[in-house]
Amino acid sequence: MAVWIIAEAGVNHNGSLEMAKKMARAALEAGADVVKYQTAVPELVVSRFAEKAEYQKEQTGADESQLEMTRRIHFGFDAHRALKEYCDGLGIRYLSTPFDLASVDFLASLDLPVYKIPSGEITNLPYLERVAALKKPVILSTGMSTLFEIEDALAVLENGGAGEVTLLHCNTEYPTPFADANLRAMLDLKEHFGCPVGYSDHTPGWEAAVAAVALGACVIEKHFTLDKTLEGPDHKASLETDELAAMIRAVRNTELALGDGRKHVTDSEAKNMPIARKSIVAKRAIAAGEVLTEENLTTKRPGDGVSPMRWHEALGTRAKRAFAEDEKIEL
Repeated sequence: MAVWIIAEAGVNHNGSLEMAKKMARAALEAGADVVKYQTAVPELVVSRFAEKAEYQKEQTGADESQLEMTRRIHFGFDAHRALKEYCDGLGIRYLSTPFDLASVDFLASLDLPVYKIPSGEITNLPYLERVAALKKPVILSTGMSTLFEIEDALAVLENGGAGEVTLLHCNTEYPTPFADANLRAMLDLKEHFGCPVGYSDHTPGWEAAVAAVALGACVIEKHFTLDKTLEGPDHKASLETDELAAMIRAVRNTELALGDGRKHVTDSEAKNMPIARKSIVAKRAIAAGEVLTEENLTTKRPGDGVSPMRWHEALGTRAKRAFAEDEKIEL
């Protein structure tokens, strides 16, 4: 099955439905399978005492609270309903990550095919139980999590009746230093839990996402924006649309390059076998009946004659006929 590529619009629409629609078009044109947003009732997600993360302060300033910022960059359920209808008409899959119970219930009314749980909710028991009760497949990001926390979350989802869970390895820093990406941890998740695995990438650029595909990721999630210079917490750590398209091309090419895992001669290379391989030929003119030796034989291209692997079989025999220099011998 092809890698499922999620273009994470998140809140990079800055609270504008029109910008969110533009992002859906851009994701489709870039070749993404999914455009994903974030659904939240700010007052149900963030208390008035919560501070911004350091990267949020760097990008949006420290004057407003996290709650004020969250109010500013989200839009309501009606806008999300309209956005899903727009994506359906456009021909790209709409998804959104819920950040509170009311948002889980609202997205359930849209009958999404899969539900995405963000890293920050992996220890939120009431939230996990509500998602599990939807009985749908789940994509679970695992940033900031230990194996024990992931195990607990999976148990809640399984006991609650959730469908198949895909674990996304993730590092929740924006942007993530390459040294902290730890892509091989994705393999640890697969071995430990036996689930399908993927990667939610927050590193600069897109090399890590492509490397994750080479390691076996079946889902890739990557933030994108229409303009990295826009005001907002996630724009700077996101790809612009031309970069997103380049990442998707690289992922698809990597999928093709991985092949079927069996060593065999491909159709494309078979025609080059006689050109690149060698045959046993006369090193100099050889008379009919002359004994074939290392002094009068050598190996040269093309490889459509007697294989050099029969070298010892040829030595000591007599020439069936006269051979000119460089002529392929016959046994």
